[in-house]
Amino acid sequence: MKSCEAKIDPHSDYYVYTPSLIARQLFFYPLECGHFIYEPGYALNRETFDSFLLMYMERGSMNVKSGEFLGKLLTGQFLFLDCYQPHSYSAAEGCECFWCHFDGALARGYYGIATQHTGSILTVRDSYSAREKLKAIYDIFHKGAPVREPLVSKYLSDLLTAFLLDAPQKETFGQASISETAAAYIREHFAKDLPIGDLAMRAGLSTWHFIRVFKQETGLTPHQYLVNTRIAAAKYLLKNSPLPTKNICFETGFSCESVFCSAFKKHEGMTPGEYRNS
Repeated sequence: MKSCEAKIDPHSDYYVYTPSLIARQLFFYPLECGHFIYEPGYALNRETFDSFLLMYMERGSMNVKSGEFLGKLLTGQFLFLDCYQPHSYSAAEGCECFWCHFDGALARGYYGIATQHTGSILTVRDSYSAREKLKAIYDIFHKGAPVREPLVSKYLSDLLTAFLLDAPQKETFGQASISETAAAYIREHFAKDLPIGDLAMRAGLSTWHFIRVFKQETGLTPHQYLVNTRIAAAKYLLKNSPLPTKNICFETGFSCESVFCSAFKKHEGMTPGEYRNS
């Protein structure tokens, strides 16, 4: 469909979509998508538009405001906007964009993580591949092809995943966050003695700061994560090996059988023996 909005070039087009019930329950789903050429002086100011907006700046620039966030979307960047909240954007000199209004049960969670450090304007390392995911959704509608909702959801999921992988972290080891690096170390060495202070030292942080960052990123303290990992390993051995409980206790890093049984019952609501027999 051709847009009737002021300051939008007549060569622009957009499409609307009504998702199925299954899509609303399981997938990310598009509601509108388009390819717009904005003429100089274009401006939009909305209180709400019940969806999230993904926009790729093909050329030009756009000023964006959402809540307290103010920014300028430049060529090669993405805009990830919560349109449930008041928002506005304008193009003083004109620009060209691909865009998609979408939603889904996990959309707000992705939005929160992707924008928490940089706001709604995002830069990804492989912007061409990310842009192609958004354009692929537009092409489905532009070509009048059948909308395969799982495939469209995958395109949206791939794009959102790219945002998360490239999102800057407050504390990082290379490309992995502190929690990811520490969790990987715990999973590899859970059967050994792992003082939290030693894990913090490996991260180059004070113990208090390390615990705070780890819990902020995982929802668990390092100790809780370690115990959960040991219990998971013990459950596997109880179900898939003939090892006595005492052996499993030491194989999974617990200091003694009584500590193991107490931790297991607290975590699972039954003793190791009851779990094995179940």
